[in-house]
Amino acid sequence: MSTPRHALITGGGTGIGAAVAERLAAEGMNVTVVGRRSAPLEALAARLEGANAVTADVTDAGSVGRAFEEARAVHGPVGVLVNNAGAAKTAPFDRIEAGDWQSMLEVNLSGVFHCMQVALTDMRAVGGGRIVNVASTAGLKGYAYVAGYCAAKHGVIGLTRAVALELAREPITVNAVCPGYTDTELVSNALDTITAKTGRSREEALQEFVKVNPQRRLVRPEEVAETVSWLCRPNTAAVTGQAISVSGGEVM
Repeated sequence: MSTPRHALITGGGTGIGAAVAERLAAEGMNVTVVGRRSAPLEALAARLEGANAVTADVTDAGSVGRAFEEARAVHGPVGVLVNNAGAAKTAPFDRIEAGDWQSMLEVNLSGVFHCMQVALTDMRAVGGGRIVNVASTAGLKGYAYVAGYCAAKHGVIGLTRAVALELAREPITVNAVCPGYTDTELVSNALDTITAKTGRSREEALQEFVKVNPQRRLVRPEEVAETVSWLCRPNTAAVTGQAISVSGGEVM
């Protein structure tokens, strides 16, 4: 497989998605960042040479299809797909509302499904590709009070492995990257929720997060982006169906 030139990253405006976009752009790829909020997408695209911003909702198959059409119009078929869009809601299991449960599945799992289906046509057209699904250590183990998120991320791992086997005879790899608690907007919002509900300080709440990481720190988005970048290179063709933990040793 030749080096893909067009990478599409969902949830690309901030956090891990933005770090991935910056890393792949630095390697010479044309990047399309996709998300629901146009402002951070446009700001990032303005900083990166050859970058394009597209507003879309990954939970809507029609919206995903239109996003790929816009991306192709600028940079041609997509050779790299990084499924990073996601969200987490916290609640005790017996208090999860049906709508919240469904929304966790839609954004964290169905969004991956929609994007993978569309991208597959592009990758076959260009003779190969790389799919990297940003899952979570919540796809490899359980965490209390985020049952919907854990269920969806476990689903992403299963989907990754199944599609990797289906595509094993083609020059397309499908892998998952599983970050632990990472210094992103999602974790920042979770800290805000904890402090508001429990009265604990932000530092106390942060210590609850980092204590599960043997390195006693949050993962940096750039560390996740480096792993994604490695999986997108031509010489990683034998790596497929994997769920790679980037968690300071939390999951081995």
